[in-house]
Amino acid sequence: MGSGQSIHGQWSSRLTFILAATGSAVGLGNIWRFPYVAGENGGGAFVLVYLLCVLVIGLPIIMAEILVGRRGRRNPMDSIRVLALAEGRSPHWQWAGLLGVLTGTLILSFYAMIGGWTLAYLAEAARGAFVDITPAAAERMLGDLLADPWTMLFWHSVFMGLVTAVSVRGVEGGLDRAAQLLTPGLLLILLAMVGYGLSTGDVGRAAHFLFAPDFSRLDGEAVLAAMGQAFFSLSLGMGAIMIYGSYLRSDTSIPGSSLAIVAMDTAVALVAGLAFFPVVFANGLDPAEGPGLVFVTLPLALGQMPFGSGFAVAFFLMLAVAAWTSAISLMEPAVAWLVERRALSRLRAGLIAAGAIWALGILSILSLNLWSGYTIAGRTAFEALDYLTNNILLPLGGMAVAVFAGWTLSRAVTADELDAAAPAYSAWRLLVRYVSPLAVGVVLVGKLLGG
Repeated sequence: MGSGQSIHGQWSSRLTFILAATGSAVGLGNIWRFPYVAGENGGGAFVLVYLLCVLVIGLPIIMAEILVGRRGRRNPMDSIRVLALAEGRSPHWQWAGLLGVLTGTLILSFYAMIGGWTLAYLAEAARGAFVDITPAAAERMLGDLLADPWTMLFWHSVFMGLVTAVSVRGVEGGLDRAAQLLTPGLLLILLAMVGYGLSTGDVGRAAHFLFAPDFSRLDGEAVLAAMGQAFFSLSLGMGAIMIYGSYLRSDTSIPGSSLAIVAMDTAVALVAGLAFFPVVFANGLDPAEGPGLVFVTLPLALGQMPFGSGFAVAFFLMLAVAAWTSAISLMEPAVAWLVERRALSRLRAGLIAAGAIWALGILSILSLNLWSGYTIAGRTAFEALDYLTNNILLPLGGMAVAVFAGWTLSRAVTADELDAAAPAYSAWRLLVRYVSPLAVGVVLVGKLLGG
């Protein structure tokens, strides 16, 4: 087993680690993107392919990330470096770890902006702005927010402040406590929203939209979408799960914990559809709205329903908490790297990382309004960052971790961490060496060819 513990501390329990990793994995994409994509790509047929991809791609790589993190007990870059050197391999493997740190930092720069949107809408919901709102007013509300860089900057700053407040308190005082409070709170709000949707909405149409298998719509593009969703929804390839693994106790089962994280993440994605699609269908609205589903369609639906204002507050609070827990994990690899590599205090490292991420986020904010005319290869700064991270850096990072764990680490090391006597070990080794890298490569090529 991985010896000792990280200089940053460790999780207080296995459950706390699972809650923290689930909070990292469960983000805005799980809550609104997965149900929409599933419904548009064959419903239950897509869900079946997604579940298969989670098992053969997501689960092996999440086990690999936790394994490398716990064995190395350092930030992703140095964990991979020390393990590579211990195996007599090139220290250049460390760049795979640095890629994860960089990817998480870039993603958080624009993710914090979107997290700010959830806070802005939470404030609007709290003041009753959605009551009897018209379709034109709902569209205008979102348009006005995106056109106003100062308002977006304010909420972006508030969101980054919330993330930093947790990060600078360290593992035991910050991350551990946040996981124990925020993730259960998120799940409770989600269940309350499901109850509201089931009692007031069109449950039958929602269930049919999400789960009725339509194999005629399950083409190559839909399969590729399922593979990509399985990979990206678990926060893989961005250093977050690896750094969380470095804080894991040595006597905690990695396979069991990984399976619990994957199960909870998938359950949230499925249940989220039952939380708001009944409301959407009950009001005769279009579920195929993409980002507009959250910021236009749902405010419109909730504004027309009994107790809609209260549940609008609950919904955007849930979104904000989901964004917050994910953002905390995205910043952690950079903070750990600064503490270990630059010998900075936790407070100083957190403030430096947050300041850099906050400043980079201004590019995405301005690209939606004042700088919208400036593009990179036809994309605004926000679109370019989103494309670079989601389509190139994340798959590369995930593939690198799978290859490192499967081919560079010795069987003795991986067997020690994962328990060679367990039946799952041989299956994991087969998947992480052959199936997962190949599948992620297919996703990468498909994303690049798809533009």
